[in-house]
Amino acid sequence: MMNSIDLTPLYRNSIGFDGLASMLDSTLTADSSSTAFPPYNIEVMGDNKYDITLAVAGFSDNDLDITVEKGLLTIRGESDKKQEKKFLHQGISNRTFEQKFNLADYVEVIGADLNDGLLTISLVKEIPEAMKPKKINIGKNNQVIEHNNSAKKAIKNDKAA
Repeated sequence: MMNSIDLTPLYRNSIGFDGLASMLDSTLTADSSSTAFPPYNIEVMGDNKYDITLAVAGFSDNDLDITVEKGLLTIRGESDKKQEKKFLHQGISNRTFEQKFNLADYVEVIGADLNDGLLTISLVKEIPEAMKPKKINIGKNNQVIEHNNSAKKAIKNDKAA
């Protein structure tokens, strides 16, 4: 059974959220078994600070690749299949994986650490000063935008001709 969401109300009053529809669609149609390995946590560490921790037992830092491109964080793990081992029981999965996370605007990866089989990726949301809310005081701004008078004269001359 496929879930569907009608995003028409969102598009009535919002501009520039085109990518949201494709992100929701890909999330709803993604195979849940492919996103189950490796297990991971997403933790809020403070104001605008986050950690993603993946359980990557059996992987070394050389086996892992972390990239960010166009707001998509991708973590890949390549298993070392060179060593053929004979197991009586294999409970620790050491298979190749790819895990992806969509990052909101202004979320940046600031570091990654592999410790005791846990890969921790640290993120921070840094909103630029130009995007932060500003208080506008009424009647306190004496700046006036001056228009180019020569352009006005040229328009008047064109109309007179």
